[in-house]
Amino acid sequence: MSSDSKPRVPLVILGAGVTGLTIAYIAACDSDVNFDITIIARDMPGDWHSQAWASPFAGASWSPNPLGATDERVRRWEQITFDRLWDMAPSGLVKRAPAKVLGETDGLLSTIWWQDLVRDFKLLSESEVPAPCKVGAAFTTVCINPFEYLPWLRSELESRGVVFRRQYIRSLDEVKLLVGKTGLLVNATSLGSRSLIGVEDTAMYPIRGQSIIVERTGLEEFVTVRSGGGLSELPTSITPRPGLTQMNTASLNGTYQVGSWDTSLDMSAARGIFERCSVIAPCLKEEGTKILMHTVALRPDRKGGPRVEAERISLPLVRSDGLAPNPSGDAEQPQDITVIHAYGMGATGYQRSWGVAIEVLSLLKENM
Repeated sequence: MSSDSKPRVPLVILGAGVTGLTIAYIAACDSDVNFDITIIARDMPGDWHSQAWASPFAGASWSPNPLGATDERVRRWEQITFDRLWDMAPSGLVKRAPAKVLGETDGLLSTIWWQDLVRDFKLLSESEVPAPCKVGAAFTTVCINPFEYLPWLRSELESRGVVFRRQYIRSLDEVKLLVGKTGLLVNATSLGSRSLIGVEDTAMYPIRGQSIIVERTGLEEFVTVRSGGGLSELPTSITPRPGLTQMNTASLNGTYQVGSWDTSLDMSAARGIFERCSVIAPCLKEEGTKILMHTVALRPDRKGGPRVEAERISLPLVRSDGLAPNPSGDAEQPQDITVIHAYGMGATGYQRSWGVAIEVLSLLKENM
C-alpha cells in the first residue's frame, strides 16, 4: 500500500522506556497505517541519572522467568523478542553470549519451559556445576547495553518523524487534545500507571534492584544463580554487555526486593553483590577491574501479571469523590478515547519488548 493511500492516525504513547519506544518503532514501520506518533514522557533516553524510570538500569538480557511456564501469551512475547534480538546481533547493539543458569536446589530443573526458546540448550553434568550449586543448564542468550540501545531506538524513531515531548502527565485528561477525535493512546507508563489519574492501577508494585556496572576483560559469559526454581531476594548474575562505544563492560546484579520503594544506594548490599559475583568470576578481584557506576531502580511489576489490553475511557474524567483535576478549555468537551495499556513487565521489559509491541500494534488496528 502506498504511503498516500494509507490511513493517517494520530498515536500518542505515554512512556519512553523500552516498552514505549519499541511499540513506537513497530507502529512507525507499519506498512498498512501511517501513524502520526508523539511520545510523551518525563524521562527520556539520555536521562541516565534519573531513578524515576527503570529501563536504563535493567540487566537487559534474556533470562528465564517463571511466568513463561504458565502463561502462553508471555511465552509468545519472549520467543518473538528473543528471535528479533538474536537477528540484531550483527548490528553490534545485541551480544550473543554463552550462558549458564545455576541452581542451589533441584527446583531449577522443574521449570525449564524455555529450552526450545533459546539456542544451544543443554543440561550440565554434576562435574560442570560449581559448588555450592547442585544443578545447571547452559545455552546461548542475548544481552543488550541500555545506554546504547535506548538512544538507538530514539534515533531510529526521530528519523521516521516521531515527535518526542518531555512532559509529566498526571491525568489522562491532559492528553485528550493531543489524541483528538480519531487518535489512539498507548499507556506504557509502567510503575507510573499506579498514580496516573484515570488508570490508578493499584496492582502495580516495585521490585527494588541494585546493580554494579564494571569494566573488566574476560567477562564474556552470562551467569545467573537461583536459590530455587524462581527468583530470590538476593539473586546473583553477571551480564556481559555489547559495546559500540565502551568495550568490556558488564552488569553485576543484584537484589530483588519485592515491594521496596527505596531508591537509595546501599553500599553494604553493593559489597554483597560484588562478593557473590566474584565467586562466579574470580577475575573481578584482579587488578584492572573498574567500578563504573552503582545503580538502583524500581522494576515495575504487577499482581496478576502484565496488562496488555484495550480500554475505552470517557473524558473528561468523572470521579465519585469529585477529586479529578478540572480540565480547561476544549478539554472540557466530552469524548471517548481508546487506550491500549502495555505495562507491568517487572524485570522482563527488554526480553518481552518486541512481542508486546507486535500485540499492541494488532490492538491499535482493531480499535482504529
